[in-house]
Amino acid sequence: MIFTAEQVACVCEVLLQSGCMDHLAGFLRTLPPPSSSLSSFSGELESVLKAKATVAFHQGRFADLYTLLEGFPFSPRSHPLLQQLWLRAHYIEAERQRGRPLGAVGKYRIRRKFPLPHTIWDGEETNYCFKEKSRSILRKWYHHKPYPSTREKRELAVATGLTTTQVSNWFKNRRQRDRTTDITGFQTADSGGPSGEVYPSSDNDLSPPGSPHPQYHGPPPPPLSHLPPPLHHMC
Repeated sequence: MIFTAEQVACVCEVLLQSGCMDHLAGFLRTLPPPSSSLSSFSGELESVLKAKATVAFHQGRFADLYTLLEGFPFSPRSHPLLQQLWLRAHYIEAERQRGRPLGAVGKYRIRRKFPLPHTIWDGEETNYCFKEKSRSILRKWYHHKPYPSTREKRELAVATGLTTTQVSNWFKNRRQRDRTTDITGFQTADSGGPSGEVYPSSDNDLSPPGSPHPQYHGPPPPPLSHLPPPLHHMC
């Protein structure tokens, strides 16, 4: 069966979101070399390359993963997932070499040694470490309301000592982390990314266009008036 470029991209995205890595790998093997028709459609090619990178990660082919991530200018929409793959692969390699799990300092050194390539990062500087009290406030709100309003984000920024952009990015990265846990096969720290880091992000995420926000019916989030005073020192 011959697929159009748009159909190939759609299948890749659906299989990627479903976490069916065996099916995704099998589908990718049926595709022609990227030098053919797909290369003319950057959006469709990106979906294929993102799928190939994810499969390479799951198969432990980290050298292939790095080559894929460094060789194509991915759009900001793909950055959160691909950043997780890049970091997790380097963490795993370091842990295998050392024979023990990496701690926070070890992961920090790996991030500095292997910075995100410009192809999966928009260049915005990122604070990788928030105070535990700030993260605790954000976690409590996330469990009750993963999609805070603009006003609530501003109030959370005051309560945590962060900027509104940092609060917004934390929630987007946390939602992304929850969606991609099944894809990457790893449970990361609950503050937004591996070892608590908060990735650079944009207003886009990996939800399909038009996806409704999930409905939560738990108790309401704690009132901000009960939260601790703002924190003025970042680590």
